[in-house]
Parts: sequence; structure tokens; C-alpha cells
Amino acid sequence: MKSNYFRFIILVLSLLTFQIASAQRIKNANDYLSFIGKENGKISKSMWNYTKSLAHSKSPRKIEGDRKRLLKSLERALIKIKRAEAYEGEDAYKKQVLEYMDLYSSLLKNDYAKIVDMKEVAEQSYDFMEAYILAQELADKRMQEAQQAYANAQKDYAARNNIRLVDKETELGKKMKISNEVFDHKNDVYLVFFKSNIQERFMLSALSSNDISAIQQNANALQTFAKEGMTAVDTIALYKEDKALVKATKVALQFYLDETQNTVPQLIEFFLLNEKFQTIKDAIEKKSQKDRTKKEIDTYNNMVNEINKAVEDFNKTNAQLNKERNKIITQWNEASAKFLSRHIPKE
Repeated sequence: MKSNYFRFIILVLSLLTFQIASAQRIKNANDYLSFIGKENGKISKSMWNYTKSLAHSKSPRKIEGDRKRLLKSLERALIKIKRAEAYEGEDAYKKQVLEYMDLYSSLLKNDYAKIVDMKEVAEQSYDFMEAYILAQELADKRMQEAQQAYANAQKDYAARNNIRLVDKETELGKKMKISNEVFDHKNDVYLVFFKSNIQERFMLSALSSNDISAIQQNANALQTFAKEGMTAVDTIALYKEDKALVKATKVALQFYLDETQNTVPQLIEFFLLNEKFQTIKDAIEKKSQKDRTKKEIDTYNNMVNEINKAVEDFNKTNAQLNKERNKIITQWNEASAKFLSRHIPKE
């Protein structure tokens, strides 16, 4: 699900642009500040293209292509800034900028690489998924701190060189801020949905193993999580009053509640009946035909009819559950995709 894509794409990389009030001249403090800002702007543009791909594209090839272009933009900027001479007496500023970009590069290549690995196992449990999202948030925080350090270095440089800066929120900055808020809401709701969703998978695994004790245990946990989710999802702050994800999650949670309260008990009854049938079947098969009483034969024949009907009902119930389950998961994924499409700018 796209809910589990990198959150670092939504950082406010260029929330503020520092516009130089005086005219630009070659080989002066203004010129050097503009040079640095231009290189960072290229990185920000690549980041935004990647953000759009993750939010709107269904092509893994395009998404991976935009990720590689983002890394290339960063590498080119680093090379240009390293090669360019700092404005006289401003080696410290150049060092600060390079430290920022080196940290940025390290985060992309290391921290976020680990996050990619975590994504591979995130779907296996709620704890893994929660850890995966937390790792993204921690990496994002480091990225934001680096960005703030970069902005502070720009301000200090301007102050030392008597350059008046005008803080103005850029269009790109606005888009990144929107993306941040949109993905935050989506991830918060997704965790509520996923907690019950993964628990149902454990229950289904127990069902496939005919483990009655495990079925009941997992069904009880699922019912608890679904009830808690119904309350928890209402406490999540909406984005622009858009309730689409909350509604889709409630539909899913209601399905899990109905499943555990009404359907699972019927399935457990089938397994108990089947155990009873196997006991009677084993007992009569151990006897020779001449030793079998009429009562035992009648009981066995009645059980055969009963178990055949129970198997038919069991299969119908499972088929209906699978149909409804696929429907609610599809609805949630579609609601998520449409939510992102509605709110994250396409251009």
C-alpha cells in the first residue's frame, strides 16, 4: 500500500526562499548566495517530482527513475559546490552547506535504505509496521533539522555580508507542506486499519490449520482491536474535513466485528462437529462389519449427512467472507489512492 512509502518525500525542503533585495552582481556575496540557492532549488525540484510519483504514479519504474534522479541532483549539487570557490572569507559557510548536503546524502543512502529493508517485513506484524513508520519519522526529523541548519547558515551568511533577505513561502514549499499533512493523516488512519487487518490474517492462519484454540484466541484479539479502532479512528485529526479514509476504515472494522461476533462462532462449530464426526468414524472403522450395531451405523450415517451439509455451509460461508474481505480491502486501497490524488498537487 502506498501508505507505507517513504515519508521523507514530504519534507519541507524549501519552505522558505531567501530573495536578494539588491541587484545580483558577478563575484560578490549576493552571487555566491544565489549560486548555493540555485543548486538547492534543483534538489528540491527533484524531490517534488519524486513526491508526485509516489502519490500519483502506479508505475514502479517511474517511481524508481525519479528516486535515482533525485540522488543524481544531489550528487551534481555537491560536486558543483565543492569545486566552486567560496566567496572571500566565507569558507565556513561553504563548509556548512556541504555538511548539510552530505548529511542529506547519507540519510538518503543509509537511513532510508534501512527503511526500505524494514518495509519488506513491515506487513508481517503491527509492531513491525509501527517500527517502520517510526523509523521514517525519526529520519524525517533528522532531515528537517538539517534543513533548518542550512536555513540558519544562509541567514548568518547574509547578515555578515549585509544582504537583506525577504522570507517568502515558495509554491514548492506550499506543496511540500500540503504533502506532509496529507501523508500524516493517511498513515495515522492506516495504522488503525492495519492493526485489525494483520490480526485477521493471524486468525485466518489458525483457521487454515483447524486450530480451534488459536482461532478463538485470535478472534477475541481481533474483536478487541476492531472495537478499539472504531473509537481511535474518530480521534484522528482530519485533513480538510475529508472523512474518506476514516469511513473506509470503519467499514473494514465493522466487517471484522461482524466476522468475529457472528461468523467465526459458526466456523468453530463446524470444526467441533468435524472432530465429533472423526471420532465416530474412527470408532466404527475399527470394528468389523459384523460387530457394528444398528445404533452405531445409524449414528454414523446421520453424521455423514450432517457433516456433508456442514461442509457445504462452511464452504459457502468462507466464499462469502473472502468476497467481502477482498471488497473492503479494495475499497480501502481505492479510498487511500483517491485521498492522495485529491489533496497532493499533481503539478
